[in-house]
Amino acid sequence: MQDTVTDSKQIEISVPHHGKQWFDAGITPQEVFQQVSPKLLKKALAARIGDTVVDLQRPLTNGGNLASIDFKSDQGKEVFWHSSAHLMAQAVKNLYPEVKLAIGPAIEKGFYYDIDLENSLQPEDLPKIEAEIARLVESDLTIQRIDMTAEEAKAKFTSLGEDYKVELLEEITDDVSAYEQGNFIDMCRGPHVPSTGFLKNFKLLSLAGAYWRGDEKRPMLQRIYGISFPNQKLLDEHLRLLEEAKKRDHRKLGKAMTLFSFHQEAPGLPFWHHNGLVIVNEISEYMRGLLTREGYQEVKTPILLKQELWKRSGHWRNYKDNMYFCKIDADKHAVKPMNCPGGLLMFGERIRSYRELPVRIAELGLVHRHEKAGVLHGLFRVREFTQDDAHVYCLPTQIQSEVTKIIDLVREVYATFGFEDYHVELSTRPEKSIGSNRDWTNAENCLKGALDDLHIKYQLNPGDGAFYGPKIDFHIRDCLGRSWQCGTIQVDFSMPKRLGAEYVDKNGKKKRPVMIHRAIFGSLERFIGIVLEHFGGDLPLWIAPVQTIVLPIAERHQEYAATVAEQLRKQGLRVEPDLRNEKVGLKIREAELRKIPYMVIIGDEEVEQQTLSVRQRKTRDQQQLSVDAYIEKLITEREGRNPVHRDAVQ
Repeated sequence: MQDTVTDSKQIEISVPHHGKQWFDAGITPQEVFQQVSPKLLKKALAARIGDTVVDLQRPLTNGGNLASIDFKSDQGKEVFWHSSAHLMAQAVKNLYPEVKLAIGPAIEKGFYYDIDLENSLQPEDLPKIEAEIARLVESDLTIQRIDMTAEEAKAKFTSLGEDYKVELLEEITDDVSAYEQGNFIDMCRGPHVPSTGFLKNFKLLSLAGAYWRGDEKRPMLQRIYGISFPNQKLLDEHLRLLEEAKKRDHRKLGKAMTLFSFHQEAPGLPFWHHNGLVIVNEISEYMRGLLTREGYQEVKTPILLKQELWKRSGHWRNYKDNMYFCKIDADKHAVKPMNCPGGLLMFGERIRSYRELPVRIAELGLVHRHEKAGVLHGLFRVREFTQDDAHVYCLPTQIQSEVTKIIDLVREVYATFGFEDYHVELSTRPEKSIGSNRDWTNAENCLKGALDDLHIKYQLNPGDGAFYGPKIDFHIRDCLGRSWQCGTIQVDFSMPKRLGAEYVDKNGKKKRPVMIHRAIFGSLERFIGIVLEHFGGDLPLWIAPVQTIVLPIAERHQEYAATVAEQLRKQGLRVEPDLRNEKVGLKIREAELRKIPYMVIIGDEEVEQQTLSVRQRKTRDQQQLSVDAYIEKLITEREGRNPVHRDAVQ
């Protein structure tokens, strides 16, 4: 909002529900709220004047809309957690005066600070740091902003021996700000909470290593992760969910359920065991069924393509550092990091009529990216993964209808896996972009129109689109409240031009089609990791590697157990008979750990009556069924793809 100033002494400020009022220039948000309504300060951490977030004590020189920011908002969390990072750094500096500080940002869930300390911190050191933090909180130190020139800041941090801060300042010519609390000062844009007393509920979580500025050739620093909340109840709930997340860690589940493994001979490359490959294949075939229904043509493009193609496509500039290369005969080749250039080559083999558009081409394509060893994390961050890519080649007039179809498909897929809670972001044209104003306006309006027609709420990210076109991103939320960016829909004006894709319009003129990129899973491997943690390993029946295990109580029951298993297998059900000479209690416990949805227990009564005693893992309900009735039950549940086995995290 443009500031309104009547003269050099008065500014007009509008506070929600309290209207516009005039104040002396230099008044702080805290003073405004105190005058207008002290209740606004009860939970306030900072303030927003127009579009700018500021400290509560920041003098206001211009007017505008003024709002209080509390912890419920994303901006409030960032202020709280960034302030907490400074507090943690102060505590570390008090305990270890020789430490050099690097950076300490707020992150999605908490904060961290990278430090350079000769002695390696250990987990048992964290309570000592927490105790110092508690002392600083009790001291309720005022947190004060200091503005200075870059040269003044450089001199200040040089005198403090903060080499990493000085290096950052070497790249800055504008004025900078710092925040001071007691004996501690740190360079920062802010804003921050008014005092350390706001940061009472604190927990340091873990230690890790991190290269300075992410460069493997630079010093390895120690990273301390932490979390904080305005009240103890929120902190306790967060810590409870962290413990639940540890139980659901997909890496532990993958081992317990014999799904996948990783080996030092191939870092970042998953080895899929039979049970895991069942999940991969089931999800892939499910997606293929949807592709057929929606009129997609599935293709497969080579993993190796000449380096020259990646230069033409534009990927060379942005992705070459994350690509693998090799030489075949006299030609340099690259292992594909994505599928789109290969798909475009296939589309461009002939010039198509406008009557053929839209053309929908999909590929479950294996891609490779050179991720640094320090960021590899189970299935969440790997060097080899499968993208559920699709590219729709269409006329400009077809963008909205195609995007609407894709959104409907995305929602259907997520609902199948039990993800009903997700948020959508729409990112528009950035400063550096290609394409005409008309193309961008049309594409952005089409994306907005599709979302509006489907009554989908979305967050607008102005200027955050790709250089080649605007995009929609889907962030699913799992049962622990964690957000995962998976699906994306991107409009591309660049690549069809770069790789010469054309169609002939109704006047016989050659035109470039609009290219819509879309992915729903994003990475199949990562999506499977998310699904495993979302369900805690208790997968819906249709993707469970073993759907039923048959447990004979004694050796005399084994023949009937084997017959039952064969009957189920012939109906396409994944069944495993456990014919070991072990107690049935042990077999049940092991089946529970393997997260097998149903157990069929067979004893004398079942053999005599030719029935089954069926035990459901999650509910532990047990019922007697005929073999035919049990087969019908499983097939009905499997075909319904109902995510009934997910734990509700209470």
